Amino acid sequence: MSVPSAGITTLLKAWRRGNQKALDRLTPLVYDHSLAQLDPRRAQVVELRFFGGLSVEETADALSVSAQTVMRDWKLARAWLGRELRR
Repeated sequence: MSVPSAGITTLLKAWRRGNQKALDRLTPLVYDHSLAQLDPRRAQVVELRFFGGLSVEETADALSVSAQTVMRDWKLARAWLGRELRR
C-alpha cells in the first residue's frame, strides 16, 4: 500500500464523506497493526476524533487528558499511520 503522507488525511476525509473503502483501509491499520497494540491511548484518540467525530476538547475530556496531549497523540498516530500506509 503506497500512499503519500498526505494520504492519511485524504483517507480520513474520504471516509467522513461516506467512502467505505477509505475506512476499510484505515481500520486495520489502527486496530490490527496497530497502533492499538503499540499505544492504546493514541489508538483511542484516532477512534474518538475521526471515527467518533469528537472535537479535540471532547476527546481530551473523554480520555481525561489535556487538549495538547490529544494533539500530540494525534500527530504521532498520524505519522505512524503514514508509515504503515506506505508499506
